Amino acid sequence: MKTVTGVDEVGRGPLAGPVVACAVILPKDHMIEGLNDSKKLSKKKRAKLFSIIQKESTGIGIGIIGRRVIDKINIREATFVAMRNALNRLPFKPSLAFIDGESLDNCIIPNEGVIKGDNLIDAIKAASIIAKVTRDKIMEDYSLIFPEYDFENNSGYGTKKHMDALRKYKASPIHRKS
Repeated sequence: MKTVTGVDEVGRGPLAGPVVACAVILPKDHMIEGLNDSKKLSKKKRAKLFSIIQKESTGIGIGIIGRRVIDKINIREATFVAMRNALNRLPFKPSLAFIDGESLDNCIIPNEGVIKGDNLIDAIKAASIIAKVTRDKIMEDYSLIFPEYDFENNSGYGTKKHMDALRKYKASPIHRKS
């Protein structure tokens, strides 16, 4: 039986924290309603779908690449490493991976890049949701250590409050230098 996975990432744009990629294999006949690009869903809706996807999927793999690697190899390459890691952490090897955006080089799983795939393919939409909720939780945890940056509300993106905190306190250990 041919199995297909969808892959997406979150965290390319923030000033702090990791990039998180996710690969999700959904059953062909899944009945999950409301899947969409995570950026188009409310936090409450994402949390609800996160639980449903975890129950209904036949496989989830997550790849997390931190600030040090991002700074060393750049955010684009770190995103590709996170995606490969997510694929490698699936419980079994799928026949094909649909990647949001461009395809992955040096990947043992045949894959195709799909422009705006997080709006088109349910497995990519599901991966987008799992990646977003996972990364947001990481940033909420970091906000307990570094409360001055408001990570629980900005997820590391350059909001006014975050930029003001950077000017006042300088960078934290999880801020990217690149």
